[in-house]
Amino acid sequence: MAASSDRNPPPFPATDEPELGLCDMADGDSDEGEDIFVSHSDPAAVSRGVSQPGGVRDEPPDLFHEQETSSTAAKSNGVHSDDDNDLFAEAHVALSSDKPGISARKELSASAGPRPASSFTQSPAAMPPTSLEQLEEEEDKDSFDVDVAVTNPEKVGDGMNAYVVYKVSTRTSLTMFRNKTFSVRRRFSDFLGLYEKLSVKQSLHGCIIPLPPEKSVVGMTKVKVGMDDPSSVEFVERRRAALERYLQRIVAHPSLIQDPDVREFLEREDLPRAMNTQALSGAGFLKMINKASDAVNKMTIKMNESDTWFEDKLQEVESEEQQLRKLHAVVDSLVNHRKELCGNTAVFAKSMAMLGNSEDNTALSRALSQLAEVEDKMEQLHQEQAASDFFIFAEVLADYIRLLGAVRGCFDQRMRAWQRWQEAQSTLQKKREAEAKLLWANKPDKLQQAKEEISEWEARVTQYERDFDRIGMTVRKEVLRFEKEKAKDFKSQIIKYLESMLQSQQRLIKFWEAFLPEAKAIA
Repeated sequence: MAASSDRNPPPFPATDEPELGLCDMADGDSDEGEDIFVSHSDPAAVSRGVSQPGGVRDEPPDLFHEQETSSTAAKSNGVHSDDDNDLFAEAHVALSSDKPGISARKELSASAGPRPASSFTQSPAAMPPTSLEQLEEEEDKDSFDVDVAVTNPEKVGDGMNAYVVYKVSTRTSLTMFRNKTFSVRRRFSDFLGLYEKLSVKQSLHGCIIPLPPEKSVVGMTKVKVGMDDPSSVEFVERRRAALERYLQRIVAHPSLIQDPDVREFLEREDLPRAMNTQALSGAGFLKMINKASDAVNKMTIKMNESDTWFEDKLQEVESEEQQLRKLHAVVDSLVNHRKELCGNTAVFAKSMAMLGNSEDNTALSRALSQLAEVEDKMEQLHQEQAASDFFIFAEVLADYIRLLGAVRGCFDQRMRAWQRWQEAQSTLQKKREAEAKLLWANKPDKLQQAKEEISEWEARVTQYERDFDRIGMTVRKEVLRFEKEKAKDFKSQIIKYLESMLQSQQRLIKFWEAFLPEAKAIA
Protein backbone atom coordinates (compact mmCIF):
# COMPACT_ATOMS: atom_id res chain seq x y z
CA MET A 1 0.00 0.00 0.00
CA ALA A 2 2.81 2.35 0.79
CA ALA A 3 4.30 1.68 -2.59
CA SER A 4 1.28 3.04 -4.44
CA SER A 5 0.64 5.88 -2.03
CA ASP A 6 4.19 7.25 -2.09
CA ARG A 7 3.91 8.40 -5.69
CA ASN A 8 2.13 11.66 -5.12
CA PRO A 9 1.71 13.65 -8.39
CA PRO A 10 2.58 17.36 -8.14
CA PRO A 11 -0.87 18.86 -8.94
CA PHE A 12 -2.68 17.60 -5.88
CA PRO A 13 -2.52 20.26 -3.16
CA ALA A 14 -0.88 19.34 0.13
CA THR A 15 -2.52 19.83 3.49
CA ASP A 16 -2.49 23.48 4.41
CA GLU A 17 -1.67 22.78 8.08
CA PRO A 18 0.66 19.75 8.16
CA GLU A 19 1.42 20.05 11.89
CA LEU A 20 -2.26 20.19 12.81
CA GLY A 21 -2.86 17.15 10.63
CA LEU A 22 -0.29 15.21 12.65
CA CYS A 23 -1.93 16.16 15.92
CA ASP A 24 -5.36 15.21 14.68
CA MET A 25 -4.13 11.85 13.49
CA ALA A 26 -2.56 11.17 16.87
CA ASP A 27 -5.92 11.47 18.64
CA GLY A 28 -7.31 8.16 17.47
CA ASP A 29 -8.35 5.90 14.61
CA SER A 30 -11.95 7.06 14.60
CA ASP A 31 -10.94 10.68 14.08
CA GLU A 32 -8.67 9.56 11.29
CA GLY A 33 -11.54 8.07 9.32
CA GLU A 34 -13.75 11.11 9.82
CA ASP A 35 -11.03 13.56 8.79
CA ILE A 36 -10.15 11.68 5.66
CA PHE A 37 -13.56 11.18 4.16
CA VAL A 38 -15.02 14.54 5.14
CA SER A 39 -12.27 16.80 3.90
CA HIS A 40 -10.95 14.77 0.95
CA SER A 41 -7.99 17.10 0.99
CA ASP A 42 -5.69 14.49 -0.52
CA PRO A 43 -6.94 11.39 -2.37
CA ALA A 44 -3.56 9.76 -1.90
CA ALA A 45 -3.83 10.20 1.86
CA VAL A 46 -7.30 8.66 1.73
CA SER A 47 -5.92 5.62 0.00
CA ARG A 48 -3.14 5.19 2.49
CA GLY A 49 -5.12 5.90 5.68
CA VAL A 50 -7.92 3.40 5.07
CA SER A 51 -5.91 0.60 3.57
CA GLN A 52 -3.64 0.16 6.63
CA PRO A 53 -4.74 -2.96 8.57
CA GLY A 54 -5.10 -3.08 12.34
CA GLY A 55 -5.55 0.63 13.05
CA VAL A 56 -2.10 0.99 14.61
CA ARG A 57 -1.74 4.36 16.35
CA ASP A 58 1.89 5.00 15.43
CA GLU A 59 1.52 4.46 11.66
CA PRO A 60 -0.81 7.32 10.67
CA PRO A 61 1.67 10.04 11.68
CA ASP A 62 4.38 8.20 9.76
CA LEU A 63 2.17 8.00 6.72
CA PHE A 64 1.36 11.66 6.84
CA HIS A 65 5.03 12.37 7.37
CA GLU A 66 5.65 10.48 4.14
CA GLN A 67 3.04 12.60 2.42
CA GLU A 68 4.60 15.84 3.66
CA THR A 69 8.20 14.92 2.91
CA SER A 70 7.54 13.24 -0.46
CA SER A 71 10.27 10.96 -1.71
CA THR A 72 12.69 11.69 1.19
CA ALA A 73 10.63 9.71 3.69
CA ALA A 74 10.02 7.01 1.10
CA LYS A 75 13.77 6.48 0.90
CA SER A 76 14.03 6.12 4.67
CA ASN A 77 11.30 3.45 4.62
CA GLY A 78 13.11 1.60 1.87
CA VAL A 79 10.10 1.29 -0.43
CA HIS A 80 10.59 1.98 -4.14
CA SER A 81 13.07 4.77 -3.51
CA ASP A 82 14.40 4.72 -7.06
CA ASP A 83 10.95 5.05 -8.61
CA ASP A 84 10.06 7.89 -6.30
CA ASN A 85 13.23 9.77 -7.19
CA ASP A 86 12.40 9.32 -10.85
CA LEU A 87 8.91 10.63 -10.24
CA PHE A 88 9.84 13.79 -8.36
CA ALA A 89 13.39 14.48 -9.54
CA GLU A 90 12.27 16.18 -12.72
CA ALA A 91 8.97 17.58 -11.48
CA HIS A 92 7.96 21.14 -12.20
CA VAL A 93 8.32 23.30 -9.10
CA ALA A 94 5.70 25.81 -10.26
CA LEU A 95 4.15 25.13 -13.64
CA SER A 96 1.02 27.16 -13.16
CA SER A 97 -0.38 29.43 -10.54
CA ASP A 98 -3.27 27.07 -9.80
CA LYS A 99 -0.93 24.59 -8.07
CA PRO A 100 0.26 26.35 -4.91
CA GLY A 101 0.70 23.11 -2.97
CA ILE A 102 3.49 21.86 -5.20
CA SER A 103 6.08 24.38 -4.16
CA ALA A 104 5.15 23.88 -0.49
CA ARG A 105 5.75 20.13 -0.74
CA LYS A 106 9.03 20.71 -2.52
CA GLU A 107 10.26 22.99 0.23
CA LEU A 108 9.23 20.50 2.93
CA SER A 109 10.91 17.69 1.04
CA ALA A 110 14.11 19.66 0.76
CA SER A 111 14.12 20.60 4.42
CA ALA A 112 13.21 17.15 5.75
CA GLY A 113 16.64 15.70 5.12
CA PRO A 114 19.62 15.70 2.78
CA ARG A 115 19.41 13.81 -0.50
CA PRO A 116 22.33 12.28 -2.33
CA ALA A 117 23.58 14.42 -5.16
CA SER A 118 23.41 11.48 -7.56
CA SER A 119 19.64 11.09 -7.04
CA PHE A 120 18.73 14.71 -7.72
CA THR A 121 18.00 15.87 -11.23
CA GLN A 122 17.13 19.50 -11.75
CA SER A 123 13.88 20.10 -13.57
CA PRO A 124 14.16 21.88 -16.90
CA ALA A 125 11.61 24.42 -15.69
CA ALA A 126 13.75 25.16 -12.65
CA MET A 127 16.85 25.78 -14.72
CA PRO A 128 17.78 29.40 -15.44
CA PRO A 129 16.52 30.73 -18.79
CA THR A 130 18.82 30.21 -21.73
CA SER A 131 20.35 33.49 -22.83
CA LEU A 132 21.46 34.45 -26.32
CA GLU A 133 25.10 34.20 -25.22
CA GLN A 134 24.62 30.66 -23.93
CA LEU A 135 22.75 29.75 -27.09
CA GLU A 136 25.59 31.07 -29.22
CA GLU A 137 28.05 28.94 -27.26
CA GLU A 138 25.88 25.86 -27.81
CA GLU A 139 25.58 26.57 -31.51
CA ASP A 140 29.32 27.03 -31.81
CA LYS A 141 29.76 23.57 -30.34
CA ASP A 142 27.05 22.10 -32.61
CA SER A 143 27.98 23.89 -35.83
CA PHE A 144 27.26 21.97 -39.02
CA ASP A 145 29.32 22.48 -42.14
CA VAL A 146 26.63 22.07 -44.80
CA ASP A 147 26.15 24.35 -47.79
CA VAL A 148 23.09 23.81 -49.98
CA ALA A 149 22.24 25.53 -53.27
CA VAL A 150 19.18 25.21 -55.52
CA THR A 151 20.03 26.03 -59.13
CA ASN A 152 19.28 25.24 -62.79
CA PRO A 153 15.47 25.06 -62.95
CA GLU A 154 14.48 22.92 -65.92
CA LYS A 155 11.07 22.24 -67.42
CA VAL A 156 10.26 18.57 -67.93
CA GLY A 157 7.44 17.46 -70.22
CA ASP A 158 4.93 19.43 -72.29
CA GLY A 159 1.49 20.83 -71.80
CA MET A 160 -0.37 20.63 -68.51
CA ASN A 161 1.63 17.56 -67.42
CA ALA A 162 4.86 19.54 -67.43
CA TYR A 163 6.74 20.30 -64.23
CA VAL A 164 9.97 21.99 -63.17
CA VAL A 165 12.93 20.21 -61.56
CA TYR A 166 15.70 21.93 -59.65
CA LYS A 167 19.29 20.91 -59.06
CA VAL A 168 20.03 20.60 -55.32
CA SER A 169 23.78 20.75 -54.75
CA THR A 170 25.33 20.01 -51.34
CA ARG A 171 28.83 20.53 -50.03
CA THR A 172 29.71 19.24 -46.57
CA SER A 173 32.43 17.77 -44.41
CA LEU A 174 30.08 15.85 -42.11
CA THR A 175 30.70 12.13 -41.87
CA MET A 176 26.98 11.33 -41.80
CA PHE A 177 26.93 11.85 -45.59
CA ARG A 178 28.52 9.40 -48.02
CA ASN A 179 30.32 12.08 -50.06
CA LYS A 180 31.58 15.61 -49.52
CA THR A 181 29.93 17.03 -52.64
CA PHE A 182 26.86 15.67 -54.38
CA SER A 183 23.78 16.87 -56.26
CA VAL A 184 20.31 15.55 -57.03
CA ARG A 185 17.29 16.69 -59.06
CA ARG A 186 14.12 17.51 -57.16
CA ARG A 187 10.70 18.77 -58.16
CA PHE A 188 8.57 21.13 -56.10
CA SER A 189 6.36 18.37 -54.66
CA ASP A 190 9.50 16.72 -53.20
CA PHE A 191 10.15 19.83 -51.12
CA LEU A 192 6.57 19.76 -49.86
CA GLY A 193 6.91 16.07 -49.03
CA LEU A 194 10.02 16.78 -46.95
CA TYR A 195 8.15 19.39 -44.94
CA GLU A 196 5.27 16.99 -44.37
CA LYS A 197 7.61 14.30 -43.00
CA LEU A 198 9.46 16.73 -40.73
CA SER A 199 6.30 18.31 -39.37
CA VAL A 200 4.87 14.92 -38.40
CA LYS A 201 7.98 13.93 -36.42
CA GLN A 202 9.71 17.09 -35.21
CA SER A 203 6.87 19.52 -34.48
CA LEU A 204 5.59 17.22 -31.70
CA HIS A 205 8.82 17.88 -29.82
CA GLY A 206 8.45 21.67 -30.04
CA CYS A 207 10.82 22.26 -32.99
CA ILE A 208 10.26 25.11 -35.43
CA ILE A 209 9.94 23.54 -38.88
CA PRO A 210 10.78 25.96 -41.72
CA LEU A 211 7.95 26.19 -44.24
CA PRO A 212 8.46 25.78 -48.00
CA PRO A 213 7.11 28.37 -50.44
CA GLU A 214 3.42 28.28 -51.16
CA LYS A 215 1.84 26.59 -54.15
CA SER A 216 0.74 28.82 -57.01
CA VAL A 217 -1.64 27.40 -59.55
CA VAL A 218 -1.57 30.56 -61.67
CA GLY A 219 2.21 30.75 -61.72
CA MET A 220 2.68 27.09 -62.65
CA THR A 221 0.02 27.30 -65.35
CA LYS A 222 1.97 30.11 -67.01
CA VAL A 223 5.15 28.04 -66.77
CA LYS A 224 3.45 25.02 -68.34
CA VAL A 225 2.13 27.15 -71.20
CA GLY A 226 5.36 29.01 -71.91
CA MET A 227 8.63 28.85 -69.99
CA ASP A 228 10.17 31.76 -71.92
CA ASP A 229 7.52 34.27 -70.90
CA PRO A 230 9.00 37.04 -68.69
CA SER A 231 6.39 36.45 -65.98
CA SER A 232 7.15 32.72 -66.03
CA VAL A 233 10.87 33.36 -65.73
CA GLU A 234 10.27 35.66 -62.78
CA PHE A 235 8.00 33.10 -61.10
CA VAL A 236 10.53 30.26 -61.50
CA GLU A 237 13.37 32.40 -60.16
CA ARG A 238 11.24 33.51 -57.24
CA ARG A 239 10.41 29.91 -56.36
CA ARG A 240 14.03 28.76 -56.80
CA ALA A 241 15.27 31.39 -54.34
CA ALA A 242 12.54 30.49 -51.83
CA LEU A 243 13.36 26.78 -52.04
CA GLU A 244 17.03 27.53 -51.49
CA ARG A 245 16.26 29.57 -48.37
CA TYR A 246 13.99 26.76 -47.17
CA LEU A 247 16.73 24.13 -47.44
CA GLN A 248 19.36 26.41 -45.94
CA ARG A 249 17.21 26.91 -42.85
CA ILE A 250 16.73 23.15 -42.51
CA VAL A 251 20.43 22.24 -42.75
CA ALA A 252 21.29 25.04 -40.29
CA HIS A 253 19.01 23.50 -37.64
CA PRO A 254 20.94 21.20 -35.26
CA SER A 255 18.07 18.70 -34.97
CA LEU A 256 16.67 18.72 -38.49
CA ILE A 257 20.03 18.18 -40.21
CA GLN A 258 20.33 14.84 -38.42
CA ASP A 259 16.91 13.63 -39.53
CA PRO A 260 17.15 10.62 -41.90
CA ASP A 261 14.56 12.14 -44.24
CA VAL A 262 16.72 15.24 -44.71
CA ARG A 263 19.78 13.17 -45.55
CA GLU A 264 17.72 11.07 -47.93
CA PHE A 265 16.36 14.19 -49.62
CA LEU A 266 19.84 15.58 -50.18
CA GLU A 267 21.57 12.35 -51.19
CA ARG A 268 19.20 9.84 -52.72
CA GLU A 269 19.00 9.91 -56.50
CA ASP A 270 15.50 8.47 -56.99
CA LEU A 271 13.24 9.83 -54.29
CA PRO A 272 9.72 8.35 -54.00
CA ARG A 273 7.21 10.87 -55.25
CA ALA A 274 5.49 12.79 -52.49
CA MET A 275 1.74 12.31 -52.38
CA ASN A 276 -1.12 14.25 -50.78
CA THR A 277 0.65 17.62 -50.96
CA GLN A 278 -2.49 19.46 -52.06
CA ALA A 279 -3.13 20.53 -48.46
CA LEU A 280 0.27 22.22 -48.33
CA SER A 281 -0.77 25.16 -50.45
CA GLY A 282 -0.71 28.71 -49.11
CA ALA A 283 -4.27 28.41 -47.86
CA GLY A 284 -3.47 24.95 -46.52
CA PHE A 285 -0.63 26.27 -44.37
CA LEU A 286 -2.86 28.90 -42.81
CA LYS A 287 -5.66 26.38 -42.34
CA MET A 288 -3.37 23.96 -40.48
CA ILE A 289 -2.04 26.69 -38.19
CA ASN A 290 -5.49 28.11 -37.49
CA LYS A 291 -6.86 24.61 -36.85
CA ALA A 292 -4.16 23.97 -34.26
CA SER A 293 -4.87 27.32 -32.59
CA ASP A 294 -8.61 26.57 -32.50
CA ALA A 295 -7.90 23.19 -30.87
CA VAL A 296 -5.92 24.93 -28.15
CA ASN A 297 -8.65 27.51 -27.62
CA LYS A 298 -11.24 24.74 -27.20
CA MET A 299 -9.34 23.03 -24.37
CA THR A 300 -11.59 21.94 -21.53
CA ILE A 301 -8.92 22.88 -18.97
CA LYS A 302 -7.57 26.36 -19.51
CA MET A 303 -3.87 26.83 -18.89
CA ASN A 304 -3.06 29.38 -16.22
CA GLU A 305 0.44 30.33 -17.36
CA SER A 306 2.81 30.95 -14.47
CA ASP A 307 5.94 31.35 -16.62
CA THR A 308 5.62 34.89 -17.94
CA TRP A 309 8.39 34.24 -20.47
CA PHE A 310 6.13 32.05 -22.60
CA GLU A 311 3.18 34.42 -22.29
CA ASP A 312 5.26 37.47 -23.22
CA LYS A 313 6.96 35.71 -26.14
CA LEU A 314 3.67 34.49 -27.57
CA GLN A 315 2.29 38.03 -27.45
CA GLU A 316 5.47 39.30 -29.13
CA VAL A 317 5.16 36.69 -31.88
CA GLU A 318 1.53 37.54 -32.56
CA SER A 319 2.23 41.29 -32.59
CA GLU A 320 5.26 40.87 -34.82
CA GLU A 321 3.31 38.75 -37.26
CA GLN A 322 0.70 41.48 -37.61
CA GLN A 323 3.35 44.16 -38.17
CA LEU A 324 5.17 42.03 -40.74
CA ARG A 325 1.94 41.51 -42.66
CA LYS A 326 1.40 45.26 -42.78
CA LEU A 327 5.01 45.84 -43.87
CA HIS A 328 4.72 43.14 -46.52
CA ALA A 329 1.64 44.83 -47.96
CA VAL A 330 3.52 48.16 -48.09
CA VAL A 331 6.53 46.56 -49.81
CA ASP A 332 4.23 44.92 -52.35
CA SER A 333 2.74 48.32 -53.04
CA LEU A 334 6.25 49.75 -53.46
CA VAL A 335 7.16 47.00 -55.95
CA ASN A 336 4.02 47.71 -57.96
CA HIS A 337 4.79 51.42 -57.84
CA ARG A 338 8.29 50.85 -59.25
CA LYS A 339 6.91 48.63 -61.99
CA GLU A 340 4.37 51.30 -62.88
CA LEU A 341 7.13 53.95 -62.81
CA CYS A 342 9.18 51.71 -65.09
CA GLY A 343 6.39 51.55 -67.66
CA ASN A 344 5.76 55.31 -67.51
CA THR A 345 9.50 55.98 -67.91
CA ALA A 346 9.56 53.85 -71.04
CA VAL A 347 6.65 55.82 -72.52
CA PHE A 348 8.36 59.10 -71.60
CA ALA A 349 11.63 58.00 -73.25
CA LYS A 350 9.83 57.03 -76.42
CA SER A 351 8.02 60.38 -76.56
CA MET A 352 11.32 62.27 -76.08
CA ALA A 353 12.95 60.33 -78.89
CA MET A 354 10.09 61.16 -81.27
CA LEU A 355 10.23 64.85 -80.27
CA GLY A 356 14.00 64.94 -80.89
CA ASN A 357 13.55 63.51 -84.38
CA SER A 358 11.01 66.18 -85.25
CA GLU A 359 13.07 69.12 -83.92
CA ASP A 360 14.88 71.36 -86.48
CA ASN A 361 17.36 72.85 -83.97
CA THR A 362 20.36 70.53 -84.09
CA ALA A 363 21.57 71.13 -80.51
CA LEU A 364 18.06 70.82 -79.11
CA SER A 365 17.37 67.69 -81.16
CA ARG A 366 20.60 66.09 -79.95
CA ALA A 367 19.82 67.03 -76.34
CA LEU A 368 16.31 65.54 -76.56
CA SER A 369 17.71 62.35 -78.09
CA GLN A 370 20.28 62.13 -75.27
CA LEU A 371 17.51 62.67 -72.71
CA ALA A 372 15.55 59.80 -74.28
CA GLU A 373 18.60 57.54 -73.89
CA VAL A 374 18.97 58.57 -70.25
CA GLU A 375 15.30 57.73 -69.66
CA ASP A 376 15.81 54.33 -71.30
CA LYS A 377 18.63 53.64 -68.84
CA MET A 378 16.45 54.83 -65.98
CA GLU A 379 13.73 52.40 -67.05
CA GLN A 380 16.21 49.55 -66.70
CA LEU A 381 17.27 50.95 -63.34
CA HIS A 382 13.68 51.03 -62.10
CA GLN A 383 13.27 47.41 -63.14
CA GLU A 384 16.31 46.42 -61.13
CA GLN A 385 15.07 48.40 -58.12
CA ALA A 386 11.67 46.72 -58.34
CA ALA A 387 13.36 43.30 -58.46
CA SER A 388 15.53 44.29 -55.50
CA ASP A 389 12.49 45.40 -53.50
CA PHE A 390 10.77 42.15 -54.29
CA PHE A 391 13.52 39.56 -53.82
CA ILE A 392 15.39 41.25 -50.97
CA PHE A 393 12.46 42.53 -48.92
CA ALA A 394 9.09 41.13 -49.98
CA GLU A 395 10.15 37.49 -50.21
CA VAL A 396 12.02 37.52 -46.91
CA LEU A 397 9.05 39.14 -45.19
CA ALA A 398 6.77 36.46 -46.63
CA ASP A 399 9.15 33.77 -45.34
CA TYR A 400 9.12 35.17 -41.84
CA ILE A 401 5.37 35.55 -41.80
CA ARG A 402 5.15 31.80 -42.44
CA LEU A 403 7.91 31.10 -39.90
CA LEU A 404 6.08 33.07 -37.20
CA GLY A 405 3.08 30.85 -37.86
CA ALA A 406 5.34 27.85 -37.23
CA VAL A 407 6.55 29.49 -33.99
CA ARG A 408 2.95 29.85 -32.82
CA GLY A 409 2.53 26.17 -33.62
CA CYS A 410 5.35 25.35 -31.16
CA PHE A 411 3.55 27.21 -28.38
CA ASP A 412 0.37 25.31 -29.26
CA GLN A 413 2.26 22.00 -28.97
CA ARG A 414 3.37 22.98 -25.47
CA MET A 415 -0.20 23.82 -24.49
CA ARG A 416 -1.43 20.49 -25.84
CA ALA A 417 1.25 18.69 -23.80
CA TRP A 418 0.07 20.55 -20.71
CA GLN A 419 -3.55 19.65 -21.50
CA ARG A 420 -2.66 15.96 -21.79
CA TRP A 421 -0.81 16.12 -18.47
CA GLN A 422 -3.73 17.78 -16.67
CA GLU A 423 -6.22 15.28 -18.08
CA ALA A 424 -4.01 12.43 -16.84
CA GLN A 425 -3.84 14.03 -13.39
CA SER A 426 -7.61 14.35 -13.29
CA THR A 427 -8.01 10.70 -14.26
CA LEU A 428 -5.49 9.64 -11.61
CA GLN A 429 -7.41 11.56 -8.96
CA LYS A 430 -10.62 9.78 -9.96
CA LYS A 431 -8.86 6.41 -9.81
CA ARG A 432 -7.62 7.13 -6.29
CA GLU A 433 -11.05 8.22 -5.15
CA ALA A 434 -12.46 5.00 -6.58
CA GLU A 435 -9.84 3.01 -4.66
CA ALA A 436 -10.76 4.81 -1.44
CA LYS A 437 -14.42 3.92 -1.94
CA LEU A 438 -13.50 0.26 -2.50
CA LEU A 439 -11.48 0.26 0.67
CA TRP A 440 -14.28 1.84 2.65
CA ALA A 441 -16.82 -0.61 1.21
CA ASN A 442 -14.45 -3.53 1.99
CA LYS A 443 -14.32 -4.97 -1.56
CA PRO A 444 -10.89 -6.63 -1.74
CA ASP A 445 -11.75 -8.48 -4.97
CA LYS A 446 -11.67 -5.23 -6.99
CA LEU A 447 -8.90 -3.57 -5.02
CA GLN A 448 -5.98 -5.12 -6.90
CA GLN A 449 -7.29 -3.95 -10.25
CA ALA A 450 -7.77 -0.46 -8.83
CA LYS A 451 -4.18 -0.46 -7.59
CA GLU A 452 -2.90 -1.52 -11.00
CA GLU A 453 -4.86 1.25 -12.69
CA ILE A 454 -3.46 3.78 -10.22
CA SER A 455 0.09 2.61 -10.91
CA GLU A 456 -0.52 2.86 -14.65
CA TRP A 457 -1.86 6.40 -14.44
CA GLU A 458 0.90 7.46 -12.04
CA ALA A 459 3.40 6.40 -14.70
CA ARG A 460 1.44 8.32 -17.34
CA VAL A 461 1.33 11.46 -15.20
CA THR A 462 5.07 11.25 -14.67
CA GLN A 463 5.76 10.76 -18.37
CA TYR A 464 3.39 13.52 -19.46
CA GLU A 465 4.95 15.92 -16.97
CA ARG A 466 8.38 15.14 -18.34
CA ASP A 467 7.08 15.59 -21.88
CA PHE A 468 5.72 18.99 -20.91
CA ASP A 469 9.05 19.98 -19.34
CA ARG A 470 11.00 18.79 -22.36
CA ILE A 471 8.75 20.53 -24.88
CA GLY A 472 8.87 23.74 -22.85
CA MET A 473 12.66 23.69 -22.78
CA THR A 474 12.80 22.95 -26.51
CA VAL A 475 10.38 25.78 -27.32
CA ARG A 476 12.46 28.19 -25.25
CA LYS A 477 15.65 27.23 -27.10
CA GLU A 478 13.91 27.26 -30.48
CA VAL A 479 12.48 30.74 -29.95
CA LEU A 480 15.85 32.12 -28.86
CA ARG A 481 17.53 30.54 -31.89
CA PHE A 482 14.78 31.90 -34.13
CA GLU A 483 15.26 35.42 -32.78
CA LYS A 484 18.99 35.23 -33.31
CA GLU A 485 18.63 33.96 -36.90
CA LYS A 486 15.95 36.54 -37.62
CA ALA A 487 18.22 39.37 -36.48
CA LYS A 488 21.04 38.06 -38.67
CA ASP A 489 18.76 37.67 -41.69
CA PHE A 490 17.22 41.10 -41.40
CA LYS A 491 20.61 42.71 -40.88
CA SER A 492 21.96 40.95 -43.96
CA GLN A 493 18.93 41.84 -46.08
CA ILE A 494 18.87 45.49 -44.97
CA ILE A 495 22.58 45.89 -45.75
CA LYS A 496 22.09 44.21 -49.12
CA TYR A 497 19.11 46.45 -49.88
CA LEU A 498 20.96 49.64 -48.89
CA GLU A 499 23.97 48.66 -50.99
CA SER A 500 21.67 47.97 -53.94
CA MET A 501 19.94 51.34 -53.54
CA LEU A 502 23.29 53.11 -53.18
CA GLN A 503 24.60 51.55 -56.39
CA SER A 504 21.39 52.52 -58.18
CA GLN A 505 21.65 56.12 -57.04
CA GLN A 506 25.33 56.31 -58.02
CA ARG A 507 24.49 55.04 -61.50
CA LEU A 508 21.64 57.52 -61.70
CA ILE A 509 23.99 60.38 -60.80
CA LYS A 510 26.40 59.31 -63.53
CA PHE A 511 23.58 59.27 -66.07
CA TRP A 512 22.58 62.86 -65.27
CA GLU A 513 26.17 64.07 -65.05
CA ALA A 514 26.80 62.70 -68.56
CA PHE A 515 23.67 64.43 -69.87
CA LEU A 516 24.34 67.83 -68.28
CA PRO A 517 26.91 69.02 -70.93
CA GLU A 518 24.41 68.23 -73.69
CA ALA A 519 21.74 70.33 -71.99
CA LYS A 520 24.17 73.25 -71.53
CA ALA A 521 25.21 73.04 -75.17
CA ILE A 522 21.72 73.98 -76.41
CA ALA A 523 22.10 77.30 -78.16
